[in-house]
Amino acid sequence: MTSNADSGRPSGKRRVGVSGETSNLWLRLLFLSSVASLAGLAITSIVAALMNGGQGALSATFGGGLVMVFFAISLLIGHFVGRNNPSGAVGLFVATYFVKVVGFAVVLFAIGTPAWLHGRWFLIGAVVAVVLWQAAEIYGFSKARLQIYNDPADPKGGPDVSA
Repeated sequence: MTSNADSGRPSGKRRVGVSGETSNLWLRLLFLSSVASLAGLAITSIVAALMNGGQGALSATFGGGLVMVFFAISLLIGHFVGRNNPSGAVGLFVATYFVKVVGFAVVLFAIGTPAWLHGRWFLIGAVVAVVLWQAAEIYGFSKARLQIYNDPADPKGGPDVSA
């Protein structure tokens, strides 16, 4: 069996072609993570409503919603900054993370604990959203096609797009 990089016969029945990058990686991750978290929050809210009524359901939704907003901001920054300045996106992620943590803490301390908030369901909703969001992001990253090396050039100077 030979490698497709060698001049011998390619392994398998087909030649490996140029793959290219995954387009709109950050938006795709945002979509996957949002759908997974919303599905989990819907189930969690139904269980909370059965056990503690509307107060439990609203608390679970509020906790999960805050987590989703927190993570969505990072993915949107990745989308808007990463396509123009990929190396600068990491620094902006770090700065944004600090601003989000401090900002959310200030907002939560300023608002205080609303009377309708059920602490246990707030925490459960937040944990469900974090776990499902992160699992969906890992899945999305595992399916992403990130171009690490330049495409091989054909002898004429253009990219090799033969398949």
